[in-house]
Amino acid sequence: MRQRIFAPDRRQVLAGLGASLAAPVAGFIAGGAAPLPTSQALLQAKPATLDLRQDQTATPIWELAAASHTKGVHLRRGDLCEVVFRNDLPVPLAPAWYGLNGVEDPYWRRAPTAPGATETSTISILSAGTLLVDFRLFESGLKQHARPLPIIAAETTPIAVDRDEVLLIEEWRLRPDGTAVPPGQDPKDAMSLYTINGRPSFELSALGNQRLRLRFINGSQRSVLAIKLEGHDVQVMALDSQPAEPFPARNGALVLAPGARVDAFVDTARSAQFLLHDGKEARRIGALVLTGWLERRAPLLAPRPLPSNDLPEKLDLKGALRLDVTLGAPDTGWARTAILSTASDAAFRIKAGRTVVLALKNPASVATVFCLHGHHFRLLDKLDDGWKPYWLDTLAIAPGQTERIAFAATSPGRWRIESVVTDWAAPRLVRWYGVE
Repeated sequence: MRQRIFAPDRRQVLAGLGASLAAPVAGFIAGGAAPLPTSQALLQAKPATLDLRQDQTATPIWELAAASHTKGVHLRRGDLCEVVFRNDLPVPLAPAWYGLNGVEDPYWRRAPTAPGATETSTISILSAGTLLVDFRLFESGLKQHARPLPIIAAETTPIAVDRDEVLLIEEWRLRPDGTAVPPGQDPKDAMSLYTINGRPSFELSALGNQRLRLRFINGSQRSVLAIKLEGHDVQVMALDSQPAEPFPARNGALVLAPGARVDAFVDTARSAQFLLHDGKEARRIGALVLTGWLERRAPLLAPRPLPSNDLPEKLDLKGALRLDVTLGAPDTGWARTAILSTASDAAFRIKAGRTVVLALKNPASVATVFCLHGHHFRLLDKLDDGWKPYWLDTLAIAPGQTERIAFAATSPGRWRIESVVTDWAAPRLVRWYGVE
């Protein structure tokens, strides 16, 4: 049993894992008592099965589950959370968090949790938003397809919606015998299958005239996906865990890179289908089914923006450090996730407080997905004279294209960047950057 306690602050929080599922956090920081956690997340890596085929043959999988949480893990912005992770799988693993600004991933620089072991950490929830936790950094050692776990960090003030639902979209490659091919392996003759919340045909029941907050998550590891709710206006409220100025989804469709999250508001008007497009074809993946009608005293008004997570309003592009980053090029420091070390050369280093502009070049013949840890970024306009009105941590870049992003390096530490082409068998590659 290992225990690691770190002093959280707003600029940098180091999260570790070590203890037991019931063990309280204990220890001392800089000569004083550690602050007590205000919430707890019990996470468990374990074997499971899913009925993915029409003949109801159970497919063996691995999953990251919310132990003792019947409705998932729900935290709140400002929490000091005790995270307890139990590894009941036969390989060393550790959960990687996506969407936590300024919180360093605890495991890319230390050994993962051994089979049968439990570790505990404390982690500060600095922002509200839709988070994702998974094992993608250890996918080269996975013996089964592993499911991710959504985690909700709620705003400190109530949001005016009638329902708040998570829709986790996942892609599967099933062999003829019904087993699932893990990402990063050759799928050969496996067929593609998609699910929402683990079901090939998902059904969401609601009343008409309700306002739903739908948290769409692309839990697939390689494919850019578009999802549409027919016959409804879809208002985008947040992207990749960060609030945006509300705007309508183009043609009602949301496009999500692997690992991306979109919070959308939908005012229910009729029963409708969820359609999914994977770049090849559109398919029905679920349905919204109205079971009645909600009478209101007043009509629903246009949604107000979600509360800010206090990211900087402006970026200093004139004084920015500008760098070219070629994604996935073998001679530029990219390494497989299993062998990355901070003893390797950094992609770049920068003084805290300065703006960084990265020109992300995709030399591949297919789209490549880029993910930035530690900070969220703005997607710059093509003329480099402004940016899109939202923040991202994940971006899909078309083949042969270059996209420019900018972020304020406010969080000191060593942070990971990821690159993976949208091919099921492709390896996930990583580098790191330093903020000093």
